[in-house]
Amino acid sequence: MHALEKILARNSGRKTVHTGEIVTAKVDFAEINDLYLQTVYSFYEMGGEKVWDNERCAFVFDHYAPCPDIKSAQNHKEMRAFAQKNGLRFHFDTNCGVCHQVMPEAGVIYPGMIVVATDSHTTTHGAFGAMGTGCGATDMATILMTGELWFRVPEIIEVRLEGQAPEGVFPKDVILSVLGRIRADGAVYKAIDFTGSYIEQLNVAGRMTICNMAVEMGAKTAYMQPNEDVLNYVKERAVRPFEVQYTDPDFVYEESYVFDVSAMEPQLACPDSVENVHPLSEVTAKEDVMLNQGYIGSCTDGRVEDIAVAAKILRGHHIPEHTRLVVVPASREVMLACMEKGYIQDLMNAGATITTPGCGACLGAHEGILAPGEICITSTNRNFPGRMGSTEAHLYLASPATVAASMINGRITDPRKYL
Repeated sequence: MHALEKILARNSGRKTVHTGEIVTAKVDFAEINDLYLQTVYSFYEMGGEKVWDNERCAFVFDHYAPCPDIKSAQNHKEMRAFAQKNGLRFHFDTNCGVCHQVMPEAGVIYPGMIVVATDSHTTTHGAFGAMGTGCGATDMATILMTGELWFRVPEIIEVRLEGQAPEGVFPKDVILSVLGRIRADGAVYKAIDFTGSYIEQLNVAGRMTICNMAVEMGAKTAYMQPNEDVLNYVKERAVRPFEVQYTDPDFVYEESYVFDVSAMEPQLACPDSVENVHPLSEVTAKEDVMLNQGYIGSCTDGRVEDIAVAAKILRGHHIPEHTRLVVVPASREVMLACMEKGYIQDLMNAGATITTPGCGACLGAHEGILAPGEICITSTNRNFPGRMGSTEAHLYLASPATVAASMINGRITDPRKYL
């Protein structure tokens, strides 16, 4: 069996599972973000009284942090009341950050677990050798009541990434290149196992970036075999014992895709689709793309490593007049680390706006949304119309390095000349 199948088998009390089977499995941790107050309503409508385990579920207030309107403030109020009533051990309020960042920091994410959250980018936690997937309010209410949920055992495809990334090519470029080939519907309800020499040596932040965007190919979950960096990270933080699962050597993937990372260059996902991916040099050769805004942050690329490379590039420069650069650290921990290292100061001196850790403008609610006709280059994960504001704005997805380099001149720019 694959490691993911072993996780599903163990949590469903079975020796084996097979592709296509429906199993009912125990959930090791459940997370509800502040878009999903309906989970609380559904919980009570279904007869719920107390959550099944107050140490295995949490609210994270990240999409509206701090609240931009009265409705979101009311949502937070009601969710806080539920958290207090149930005595939840873990509660991440508006001072904490993005759910997919704060949960690993808090030690509730570890290899071999099943984590379910009301957010499609829960695939991020495959970076830790966990099975992470999203669900809606009714399914989440079921988990809160019983600690279990049904799962269909997914087909598993391999994305093998071999070689060493050239200078200027970052994990975001790698996953965009993969997306451009597999497309937005190439892995619907399948699991993606990222393997190969590139993944084996990749740090925690890079692994999270790649697994995060697996869902942009339709994947139900993602997986990476934990390496030493991951195990050291988890051992320092994990709140309970864990067991790493390993894929049997004779496991046969449904499909395998092989990529030579050493041959890649910086990539862009151009408007208005995540699969509209092109080498950056190809785009800039055709047109001079002028920018209104740059954006660095989100659960995809808002970690210390992302902010560090942006600060390195922008140090000593200043963004052009009448443009703006918004930087949103993924968590309070990230913000503090970046302040200690001087990255926040460097970015502010370059003219950047630093906002509260959280989702920020990624979902188009506040803290940097776009007007009609504006063009933004962003390190976030989606670029369909309306994602960051107006449906008439246009988004280019890129690495934090490409965003930073582009904001030096106010036009899409290759970051390699600034590294």
